[in-house]
Amino acid sequence: MIENSLTAASMPDSLRAVILAGGSGTRLWPLSRQALPKQFVSLFSNRTLLEETVARLAPILQPTDVTIVTSEAAAKGEPMVHLSPYAQLLEPCARNTAPAIAIAALKLQQAGRDPVMVVLPSDHMITDVPGFQRALRLAITKAEAGHLVTFGIKPIRPETGYGYIQCDRGNNASNNALPVARFKEKPDLETAKQFLDDGSYYWNSGMFVWRVSTILAAIRQHLPALHEVIVAMQADLAAGVSLENTIKARFAEAPSISIDHGVLEPASQATTGAKLLLIPADIGWSDVGSWDSVQDLSDKDTDGNTLRGNVIAHDSHNIQVQGGKRLIAAVGLEDLSIIDTPDALLVTKRGESQGVRHIVEALQKRAGTEHIEHLTVQRPWGSFTVLEDKPGFKIKRIEVNPGGRLSLQSHEHRSEHWIVVSGVATVTCGERVTDLEPNESTFIPKGAKHRLENRRGEMVAIIEVQVGGYLGEDDIKRYNDQYGRVPTGQTTPAG
Repeated sequence: MIENSLTAASMPDSLRAVILAGGSGTRLWPLSRQALPKQFVSLFSNRTLLEETVARLAPILQPTDVTIVTSEAAAKGEPMVHLSPYAQLLEPCARNTAPAIAIAALKLQQAGRDPVMVVLPSDHMITDVPGFQRALRLAITKAEAGHLVTFGIKPIRPETGYGYIQCDRGNNASNNALPVARFKEKPDLETAKQFLDDGSYYWNSGMFVWRVSTILAAIRQHLPALHEVIVAMQADLAAGVSLENTIKARFAEAPSISIDHGVLEPASQATTGAKLLLIPADIGWSDVGSWDSVQDLSDKDTDGNTLRGNVIAHDSHNIQVQGGKRLIAAVGLEDLSIIDTPDALLVTKRGESQGVRHIVEALQKRAGTEHIEHLTVQRPWGSFTVLEDKPGFKIKRIEVNPGGRLSLQSHEHRSEHWIVVSGVATVTCGERVTDLEPNESTFIPKGAKHRLENRRGEMVAIIEVQVGGYLGEDDIKRYNDQYGRVPTGQTTPAG
């Protein structure tokens, strides 16, 4: 049992959380898509995995203490709806976790303090939140003392999908914080069984705690290529360049490497520098890496079934069915996962769901779109649903929240017809501004500057018919946007 050695009242003022939200989540297709990865999806409750991650930090840390590190594309697209409550740090390109953590440390260092930095993935699930918080409090005390701290999950099966960390059994009396002996790659099944029997190996959770100064010193010692980039960024900041601009200019120069390989593995073997400690954490942890793991973590009925959505199951056992409005009827089934979305249906045997990534690869090869985004796409102002998409025309249902306002925009390749079906839509087309009520319509010529907004208290819904030779979502030029998604006159996805 980990001692609750640090109460909420004694938490250091200089304590911040950094949540890494750059994963793609392809193994949870078709619910997780390229434009809306699993961390922005609700799997176990009404909260997304990102929201669950933030919530379990309270009362130790509040949402105002959290910075999300994600891609520029995510912050401009559908995930923007879920990211907007938090401070954000945007990566212009993917460079793995070491550079992401380094720029987050740089951001926290800007305030002139040296906070303890809690680094968490955005897409994990933890069922024992009090246990996690006890482990986190202990980790914070060790980080304040200058250690690099990670969390290890005690293996419960010979898992081949996780990396392992071995601890030094000869020196384990450190108040449940164990010295790390070495890291091990994902093993084969026989090796995983040996790790399980040995008792000194833990699953690598990817959760870390350290002071900003400690991790930056470790990067300087063990990953000099990344240190050089950080030094160049620090020089830019001293010269008055904004953090956002120096990241845009220099982030691509950073090596693409994980914090484990680049810093923690060599730190575990080093005779100088910060000591790497592991806190054993029996906290009901999962990286939610497959539909099998989702079923393992979900509530079940008396037949072992996990049913979400409009589902009726008869004489079925150990099945997982996830749907929506459409009725799904399951009869005489066993050991299956059935995941239904409006444009894609997945059926897989229990234990085989890791193979979903091959479906995504096949969609990429045939230039499909079902792995990119859902038919219904969320935007800061509301949402749109593609009803029909054929050569030469596309039909959408667009919903605009009260106070919502699409960007002032134009299209090079298409014209649009709008028919209001509910609410009062305020439409700008050129110099003309008009209020349209249900059953009224308007025409937006190709190239015309236009905007749709909702100035009333009732949801606005319209049917949009696009006609043109190219109907891609990137055929949009923005001139003004209240959500700050792009500079004036640049081109980005629709809405």
